[in-house]
Amino acid sequence: MAIHDSILELVGNTPIIRARGLDTGPCTLYLKLESQNPGGSIKDRIGLSMIEAAEQRGDIRPGATLVEGTAGNTGIGLALVAQQKGYKLILVVPDKMSREKIFNLKAMGAQVVLTRSDVAKGHPDYYQDLAKAIADRTPGAYFINQFGNQDNPAAHESGTGPEILRQMAGVGGLDAIVFGCGSSGTMTGLSRCFAAHSPHTELVLADPVGSILEEYINRGTLSDKSASWMVEGIGEDFLPPISDFTRVKQAYAISDKESFLTARELLEKEGILGGSSSGTLLAAALKYCREQTTPKNVLVFVCDTGNKYLSKMYNDYWMLDNGFLAREQHGDLRDLILRPFADRDTVVVGANDLLVTAWQRMKLYDVSQLPVMDGDQLVGIVDESDVLLHVYGDEARFRDPVATAMVSKLDKVDVRAPIEALLPVFDRGHVAIVTEGERFLGLITRIDLLNYLRRRVQ
Repeated sequence: MAIHDSILELVGNTPIIRARGLDTGPCTLYLKLESQNPGGSIKDRIGLSMIEAAEQRGDIRPGATLVEGTAGNTGIGLALVAQQKGYKLILVVPDKMSREKIFNLKAMGAQVVLTRSDVAKGHPDYYQDLAKAIADRTPGAYFINQFGNQDNPAAHESGTGPEILRQMAGVGGLDAIVFGCGSSGTMTGLSRCFAAHSPHTELVLADPVGSILEEYINRGTLSDKSASWMVEGIGEDFLPPISDFTRVKQAYAISDKESFLTARELLEKEGILGGSSSGTLLAAALKYCREQTTPKNVLVFVCDTGNKYLSKMYNDYWMLDNGFLAREQHGDLRDLILRPFADRDTVVVGANDLLVTAWQRMKLYDVSQLPVMDGDQLVGIVDESDVLLHVYGDEARFRDPVATAMVSKLDKVDVRAPIEALLPVFDRGHVAIVTEGERFLGLITRIDLLNYLRRRVQ
């Protein structure tokens, strides 16, 4: 195996595997693992292409500041290249981006500017418009502008497309390819490549519900009204300037729920940890495959790695909170408990445990309070305020047992009580302790109630 001089030499030449555990109808489905790029996504290709082409033109010089707006993985691809080449990078990202991506970007040295995800293009807080404004007022800055940069599709026209055709030649060629569209670079570049070298290959778009692109492809109408979606990196509320949809003849609109569940199915059945947009693409690819009446070779991208979404779509509690996983319904307050004690999901602490242990568990599991248990018996509750008031002024008290700070006079609510019974508890600043007789069932917080109410209108 060759020894490389730079991580950038590992961009591209990603493997393809044949799906074995998925229902693909009469078709054979191939998965191109763009998640194997060093930055973890297909966007590494355009990050390298857009920066190196700008260098060759003399648009950027050593030590320059690069600016871009990104709703997905382009930022990580750019951060990887900028880091290796010594550029300062400012990225404007919408606030729906997973925290793993943001942590990744900051750790690579990028400056991250968070902005709103609920505004459309033309609004000053829209991530692309804000990035352009930052570039304009930053002396010597270069605005990468992936949505209008021809070096974006060029990466796929001259790189990804020929690479796929070489790889698929050994299995009889490629009948159809399924992709998503954000900046449209992948679609436009592949379209140009296949028009020249594989014109029979069908181009199929996977689009999140809420995006305008599926309607544009299937019905020829361009809507000026989009909705929000939770899948990251694909879908648009406008047609990117570099886009070329002329060869795309079919599109599928995929809901957030189907995207997330399909990505989890990919991990369960194929052992591949893909990201949220990978779930969207795979769901569309499976629909396409199952609709066919003759065998076809179909390829779909695993656009990025799922390790950037562990706190979201691979977190059962996040999925439950958002109504993407079914939960058993009881018709009482148990329907609001996120972590039932009977299922051993509730994070608890013992009365004789140290306060530092309680604090560590709160931090680890991102909760603000812990039931204090003696076996299966609830004996108290301790929250952040209890710990703070006990240790303030004498940090050595972190070594005191939980019993010294816990509240033992408990605000219990019977499981058969109406939801309205929770409101006085919350008004007193407490968490609701749900019981059935003397049996502790779990806790309900304000957020649990809000999530429950939101699920009712989905």
